[in-house]
Amino acid sequence: MSTSPFVFTSCFEWLKQSAWSAYYTQIQQLIHQKLYKKPPGDMPTWCQALQALPTIAMHETLLNTDYVTLKTKQALSDVQHQTLFHSLFQLRPWRKGPFSFFDIKIDTEWQSNLKWDRIAPHLDDLTYRTVLDIGCGSGYHAWRLLGAGAKQVIGIDPSILFLSQFTAFKQYAGPELPIDFLPVKLDELPYAQAICETILSMGLLYHQKSPILHLEQLFSSLKPKGQLILETLVIEGGEQAMLVPSGRYAAMRNVWFIPSLEQLPIWLKRIGFQDITLINVTKTNCEEQRSTLWMPFHSLENYLNPTDPTQTIEGYPAPLRAVWKARKPKN
Repeated sequence: MSTSPFVFTSCFEWLKQSAWSAYYTQIQQLIHQKLYKKPPGDMPTWCQALQALPTIAMHETLLNTDYVTLKTKQALSDVQHQTLFHSLFQLRPWRKGPFSFFDIKIDTEWQSNLKWDRIAPHLDDLTYRTVLDIGCGSGYHAWRLLGAGAKQVIGIDPSILFLSQFTAFKQYAGPELPIDFLPVKLDELPYAQAICETILSMGLLYHQKSPILHLEQLFSSLKPKGQLILETLVIEGGEQAMLVPSGRYAAMRNVWFIPSLEQLPIWLKRIGFQDITLINVTKTNCEEQRSTLWMPFHSLENYLNPTDPTQTIEGYPAPLRAVWKARKPKN
Protein backbone atom coordinates (compact mmCIF):
# COMPACT_ATOMS: atom_id res chain seq x y z
CA MET A 1 0.00 0.00 0.00
CA SER A 2 2.91 2.37 0.60
CA THR A 3 3.60 2.58 -3.16
CA SER A 4 -0.03 3.12 -4.10
CA PRO A 5 -0.76 6.38 -5.96
CA PHE A 6 -4.14 6.57 -4.25
CA VAL A 7 -4.15 8.64 -1.09
CA PHE A 8 -7.20 8.77 1.17
CA THR A 9 -5.69 10.53 4.19
CA SER A 10 -7.86 13.65 4.03
CA CYS A 11 -10.95 11.65 3.09
CA PHE A 12 -10.52 9.32 6.05
CA GLU A 13 -10.01 12.30 8.36
CA TRP A 14 -13.29 13.73 7.10
CA LEU A 15 -15.02 10.38 7.63
CA LYS A 16 -13.89 10.29 11.26
CA GLN A 17 -15.63 13.62 11.88
CA SER A 18 -18.75 12.88 9.85
CA ALA A 19 -22.06 11.14 10.49
CA TRP A 20 -20.41 8.04 9.02
CA SER A 21 -17.72 7.97 11.72
CA ALA A 22 -19.11 4.79 13.27
CA TYR A 23 -18.59 3.08 9.91
CA TYR A 24 -15.07 4.42 9.34
CA THR A 25 -13.34 1.04 9.62
CA GLN A 26 -15.99 -0.66 7.47
CA ILE A 27 -15.57 1.91 4.67
CA GLN A 28 -11.79 1.77 4.93
CA GLN A 29 -11.85 -2.02 4.57
CA LEU A 30 -14.27 -1.79 1.65
CA ILE A 31 -11.93 0.54 -0.24
CA HIS A 32 -8.93 -1.65 0.55
CA GLN A 33 -10.75 -4.68 -0.83
CA LYS A 34 -11.66 -2.90 -4.07
CA LEU A 35 -8.13 -1.63 -4.63
CA TYR A 36 -5.98 -4.50 -3.42
CA LYS A 37 -8.07 -7.66 -3.04
CA LYS A 38 -10.20 -7.51 -6.19
CA PRO A 39 -8.67 -4.80 -8.39
CA PRO A 40 -9.72 -4.35 -12.03
CA GLY A 41 -7.40 -5.90 -14.59
CA ASP A 42 -6.19 -2.54 -15.97
CA MET A 43 -5.30 -1.14 -12.57
CA PRO A 44 -1.51 -1.75 -12.94
CA THR A 45 -1.55 0.40 -16.11
CA TRP A 46 -3.42 3.19 -14.34
CA CYS A 47 -1.10 3.08 -11.33
CA GLN A 48 1.96 3.24 -13.56
CA ALA A 49 0.48 6.21 -15.39
CA LEU A 50 -0.11 8.07 -12.12
CA GLN A 51 3.34 7.27 -10.79
CA ALA A 52 4.91 8.51 -14.04
CA LEU A 53 3.27 11.94 -13.90
CA PRO A 54 6.07 14.52 -14.13
CA THR A 55 6.85 17.03 -11.41
CA ILE A 56 5.46 20.41 -12.46
CA ALA A 57 5.54 23.63 -10.47
CA MET A 58 1.94 24.69 -9.88
CA HIS A 59 0.73 28.23 -10.22
CA GLU A 60 -3.05 28.25 -10.21
CA THR A 61 -6.13 26.02 -10.36
CA LEU A 62 -9.12 27.42 -12.21
CA LEU A 63 -12.37 25.76 -11.18
CA ASN A 64 -14.87 28.28 -12.56
CA THR A 65 -14.19 27.84 -16.27
CA ASP A 66 -15.58 25.35 -18.80
CA TYR A 67 -12.24 23.54 -18.75
CA VAL A 68 -11.27 22.72 -15.15
CA THR A 69 -7.73 23.96 -15.44
CA LEU A 70 -4.25 23.59 -13.98
CA LYS A 71 -1.84 26.43 -14.76
CA THR A 72 1.88 26.92 -14.34
CA LYS A 73 4.03 30.05 -14.63
CA GLN A 74 6.44 28.49 -17.11
CA ALA A 75 5.67 26.53 -20.25
CA LEU A 76 6.25 22.80 -19.97
CA SER A 77 9.47 21.43 -21.37
CA ASP A 78 9.22 18.97 -24.24
CA VAL A 79 10.01 16.12 -21.87
CA GLN A 80 7.39 17.24 -19.36
CA HIS A 81 4.78 17.61 -22.07
CA GLN A 82 5.48 14.22 -23.61
CA THR A 83 5.55 12.45 -20.25
CA LEU A 84 2.36 14.12 -19.06
CA PHE A 85 0.54 13.44 -22.33
CA HIS A 86 1.55 9.78 -22.29
CA SER A 87 0.44 9.31 -18.67
CA LEU A 88 -2.94 10.98 -19.21
CA PHE A 89 -3.42 9.03 -22.44
CA GLN A 90 -3.02 5.80 -20.47
CA LEU A 91 -6.06 6.83 -18.41
CA ARG A 92 -8.46 6.79 -21.37
CA PRO A 93 -11.36 6.78 -21.88
CA TRP A 94 -12.03 10.22 -20.41
CA ARG A 95 -15.80 10.50 -20.36
CA LYS A 96 -16.69 13.50 -18.13
CA GLY A 97 -14.94 16.84 -18.42
CA PRO A 98 -13.32 18.78 -20.01
CA PHE A 99 -10.01 19.26 -18.21
CA SER A 100 -6.87 21.21 -18.99
CA PHE A 101 -3.64 19.84 -17.55
CA PHE A 102 -1.38 22.84 -18.14
CA ASP A 103 -0.99 22.97 -21.95
CA ILE A 104 -2.78 19.65 -22.56
CA LYS A 105 -6.51 19.95 -23.11
CA ILE A 106 -8.57 16.81 -22.54
CA ASP A 107 -11.66 16.97 -24.73
CA THR A 108 -13.84 14.41 -23.01
CA GLU A 109 -16.79 12.47 -24.45
CA TRP A 110 -19.27 14.60 -22.52
CA GLN A 111 -19.11 18.38 -22.45
CA SER A 112 -20.12 18.32 -18.81
CA ASN A 113 -19.82 22.09 -18.61
CA LEU A 114 -23.19 22.23 -20.39
CA LYS A 115 -24.84 20.25 -17.57
CA TRP A 116 -23.09 22.47 -15.04
CA ASP A 117 -24.48 25.59 -16.73
CA ARG A 118 -27.98 24.12 -16.40
CA ILE A 119 -27.77 23.43 -12.67
CA ALA A 120 -25.42 26.15 -11.36
CA PRO A 121 -28.03 28.96 -11.17
CA HIS A 122 -30.30 26.70 -9.10
CA LEU A 123 -27.82 25.57 -6.45
CA ASP A 124 -28.25 26.82 -2.92
CA ASP A 125 -25.38 28.89 -1.54
CA LEU A 126 -22.68 26.25 -1.01
CA THR A 127 -20.74 28.17 1.63
CA TYR A 128 -20.31 25.97 4.72
CA ARG A 129 -21.95 23.04 2.90
CA THR A 130 -20.76 19.48 2.50
CA VAL A 131 -21.74 18.19 -0.94
CA LEU A 132 -22.01 14.62 -2.19
CA ASP A 133 -21.65 14.08 -5.94
CA ILE A 134 -23.09 10.60 -6.47
CA GLY A 135 -21.82 8.85 -9.59
CA CYS A 136 -19.23 11.60 -9.97
CA GLY A 137 -17.23 10.04 -12.81
CA SER A 138 -13.79 11.62 -13.05
CA GLY A 139 -14.91 14.41 -10.74
CA TYR A 140 -15.63 17.27 -13.13
CA HIS A 141 -18.77 18.48 -11.34
CA ALA A 142 -17.12 17.88 -7.98
CA TRP A 143 -14.36 20.33 -8.93
CA ARG A 144 -16.94 22.84 -10.16
CA LEU A 145 -18.80 22.50 -6.86
CA LEU A 146 -15.59 23.26 -4.98
CA GLY A 147 -15.03 26.26 -7.23
CA ALA A 148 -18.56 27.42 -6.41
CA GLY A 149 -17.63 27.65 -2.74
CA ALA A 150 -18.48 24.30 -1.16
CA LYS A 151 -16.87 23.66 2.22
CA GLN A 152 -16.26 19.97 1.44
CA VAL A 153 -16.98 17.88 -1.66
CA ILE A 154 -17.09 14.09 -1.69
CA GLY A 155 -17.35 12.32 -5.02
CA ILE A 156 -18.73 8.78 -4.98
CA ASP A 157 -18.19 6.38 -7.87
CA PRO A 158 -17.14 2.70 -7.94
CA SER A 159 -14.89 3.09 -11.02
CA ILE A 160 -11.16 2.83 -10.25
CA LEU A 161 -10.43 4.38 -13.66
CA PHE A 162 -12.43 7.47 -12.66
CA LEU A 163 -10.61 7.49 -9.32
CA SER A 164 -7.34 7.45 -11.27
CA GLN A 165 -8.39 10.42 -13.39
CA PHE A 166 -9.49 12.34 -10.31
CA THR A 167 -6.20 11.48 -8.56
CA ALA A 168 -4.17 12.78 -11.52
CA PHE A 169 -5.83 16.19 -11.26
CA LYS A 170 -5.73 16.42 -7.48
CA GLN A 171 -2.08 15.38 -7.42
CA TYR A 172 -1.30 18.71 -9.06
CA ALA A 173 -4.14 20.83 -7.66
CA GLY A 174 -3.16 20.03 -4.08
CA PRO A 175 -3.83 17.23 -1.59
CA GLU A 176 -4.93 19.80 0.99
CA LEU A 177 -8.01 20.85 -0.98
CA PRO A 178 -11.32 19.78 0.64
CA ILE A 179 -12.36 17.44 -2.16
CA ASP A 180 -12.15 13.65 -2.07
CA PHE A 181 -13.27 10.55 -3.92
CA LEU A 182 -14.75 7.38 -2.43
CA PRO A 183 -14.53 4.45 -4.93
CA VAL A 184 -17.77 2.85 -3.76
CA LYS A 185 -21.45 2.66 -4.63
CA LEU A 186 -24.00 4.66 -2.66
CA ASP A 187 -25.75 1.48 -1.52
CA GLU A 188 -22.46 0.23 -0.03
CA LEU A 189 -22.42 3.17 2.38
CA PRO A 190 -24.31 3.50 5.68
CA TYR A 191 -28.03 3.89 5.20
CA ALA A 192 -30.23 6.47 6.93
CA GLN A 193 -27.37 8.78 7.92
CA ALA A 194 -27.90 12.51 7.30
CA ILE A 195 -24.42 13.39 6.06
CA CYS A 196 -24.58 16.53 3.91
CA GLU A 197 -26.49 19.64 2.86
CA THR A 198 -26.40 19.17 -0.92
CA ILE A 199 -26.49 16.08 -3.16
CA LEU A 200 -26.03 15.74 -6.90
CA SER A 201 -27.32 12.57 -8.56
CA MET A 202 -26.79 13.05 -12.28
CA GLY A 203 -27.20 10.34 -14.89
CA LEU A 204 -27.62 7.65 -12.27
CA LEU A 205 -31.29 6.99 -11.50
CA TYR A 206 -32.03 4.97 -14.65
CA HIS A 207 -29.14 2.61 -13.87
CA GLN A 208 -30.82 1.55 -10.61
CA LYS A 209 -32.77 -1.70 -10.39
CA SER A 210 -34.62 -0.08 -7.48
CA PRO A 211 -34.99 3.63 -8.32
CA ILE A 212 -37.29 4.30 -5.37
CA LEU A 213 -34.69 2.86 -3.00
CA HIS A 214 -32.08 5.11 -4.61
CA LEU A 215 -34.25 8.16 -3.98
CA GLU A 216 -34.80 7.03 -0.38
CA GLN A 217 -31.02 6.78 0.08
CA LEU A 218 -30.58 10.29 -1.28
CA PHE A 219 -33.32 11.57 1.03
CA SER A 220 -31.84 9.91 4.11
CA SER A 221 -28.35 11.20 3.29
CA LEU A 222 -29.53 14.81 3.27
CA LYS A 223 -29.70 16.92 6.38
CA PRO A 224 -32.99 18.75 7.06
CA LYS A 225 -33.52 21.56 4.52
CA GLY A 226 -30.85 19.97 2.31
CA GLN A 227 -31.06 20.27 -1.46
CA LEU A 228 -31.13 17.54 -4.10
CA ILE A 229 -30.18 18.12 -7.73
CA LEU A 230 -31.40 15.16 -9.78
CA GLU A 231 -30.72 14.63 -13.49
CA THR A 232 -32.05 11.59 -15.32
CA LEU A 233 -33.32 10.24 -18.61
CA VAL A 234 -37.05 10.75 -19.05
CA ILE A 235 -39.72 10.08 -21.66
CA GLU A 236 -42.77 12.00 -22.73
CA GLY A 237 -46.22 10.51 -22.42
CA GLY A 238 -48.03 11.62 -19.30
CA GLU A 239 -48.24 10.72 -15.63
CA GLN A 240 -48.58 6.96 -16.10
CA ALA A 241 -45.86 6.56 -18.75
CA MET A 242 -42.60 4.77 -18.07
CA LEU A 243 -40.11 2.97 -20.28
CA VAL A 244 -38.65 -0.38 -19.18
CA PRO A 245 -36.35 -1.49 -22.01
CA SER A 246 -36.58 -5.15 -22.92
CA GLY A 247 -32.83 -5.23 -23.44
CA ARG A 248 -30.42 -2.41 -24.12
CA TYR A 249 -31.26 1.26 -24.37
CA ALA A 250 -28.96 3.31 -26.64
CA ALA A 251 -26.59 0.32 -26.43
CA MET A 252 -26.46 0.55 -22.63
CA ARG A 253 -27.07 -2.76 -20.84
CA ASN A 254 -27.93 -1.39 -17.43
CA VAL A 255 -30.91 0.86 -18.06
CA TRP A 256 -33.87 -0.30 -16.00
CA PHE A 257 -36.54 2.37 -15.57
CA ILE A 258 -37.02 5.65 -17.46
CA PRO A 259 -39.95 7.58 -15.97
CA SER A 260 -41.97 10.29 -17.66
CA LEU A 261 -41.57 13.98 -16.93
CA GLU A 262 -44.86 13.86 -15.04
CA GLN A 263 -44.14 10.68 -13.11
CA LEU A 264 -40.79 11.45 -11.51
CA PRO A 265 -42.08 14.36 -9.37
CA ILE A 266 -44.64 11.92 -7.96
CA TRP A 267 -41.80 9.59 -6.91
CA LEU A 268 -39.97 12.47 -5.24
CA LYS A 269 -43.09 13.64 -3.41
CA ARG A 270 -43.90 10.14 -2.16
CA ILE A 271 -40.38 9.82 -0.76
CA GLY A 272 -40.92 13.04 1.19
CA PHE A 273 -39.20 15.73 -0.88
CA GLN A 274 -40.70 19.21 -1.04
CA ASP A 275 -40.27 22.26 -3.32
CA ILE A 276 -39.90 19.93 -6.31
CA THR A 277 -39.08 22.04 -9.35
CA LEU A 278 -38.26 21.05 -12.92
CA ILE A 279 -35.36 23.27 -13.98
CA ASN A 280 -34.33 21.92 -17.38
CA VAL A 281 -35.30 19.51 -20.15
CA THR A 282 -32.78 18.88 -22.94
CA LYS A 283 -32.51 16.44 -25.81
CA THR A 284 -28.98 15.05 -25.75
CA ASN A 285 -27.23 15.76 -29.04
CA CYS A 286 -23.97 14.79 -30.69
CA GLU A 287 -22.33 18.09 -29.79
CA GLU A 288 -22.73 17.39 -26.08
CA GLN A 289 -21.81 13.69 -26.23
CA ARG A 290 -19.41 12.43 -28.87
CA SER A 291 -16.23 10.48 -29.59
CA THR A 292 -12.93 12.34 -29.21
CA LEU A 293 -9.22 11.60 -29.16
CA TRP A 294 -9.58 11.04 -25.41
CA MET A 295 -12.64 8.79 -25.76
CA PRO A 296 -12.22 7.12 -29.16
CA PHE A 297 -14.94 4.49 -28.81
CA HIS A 298 -18.57 4.55 -29.94
CA SER A 299 -20.65 7.42 -28.60
CA LEU A 300 -24.14 8.86 -29.05
CA GLU A 301 -24.15 9.05 -32.86
CA ASN A 302 -23.53 5.30 -32.97
CA TYR A 303 -26.46 4.65 -30.66
CA LEU A 304 -29.11 6.55 -32.61
CA ASN A 305 -31.12 5.17 -35.51
CA PRO A 306 -29.13 6.32 -38.58
CA THR A 307 -32.33 6.94 -40.56
CA ASP A 308 -34.31 8.47 -37.68
CA PRO A 309 -32.27 10.26 -34.98
CA THR A 310 -35.40 10.71 -32.85
CA GLN A 311 -35.00 7.03 -31.97
CA THR A 312 -32.25 4.90 -30.49
CA ILE A 313 -30.87 1.97 -32.49
CA GLU A 314 -33.31 -0.25 -30.57
CA GLY A 315 -36.29 1.87 -31.60
CA TYR A 316 -36.87 3.67 -28.30
CA PRO A 317 -37.22 7.46 -27.97
CA ALA A 318 -33.81 9.15 -28.24
CA PRO A 319 -32.25 10.38 -24.98
CA LEU A 320 -34.15 13.18 -23.29
CA ARG A 321 -32.73 14.42 -20.00
CA ALA A 322 -34.42 16.44 -17.29
CA VAL A 323 -33.15 18.10 -14.12
CA TRP A 324 -35.10 18.72 -10.92
CA LYS A 325 -34.26 20.41 -7.69
CA ALA A 326 -35.99 19.35 -4.48
CA ARG A 327 -35.61 19.86 -0.75
CA LYS A 328 -35.77 17.72 2.35
CA PRO A 329 -38.21 19.18 4.90
CA LYS A 330 -37.03 20.86 8.11
CA ASN A 331 -38.33 18.01 10.26
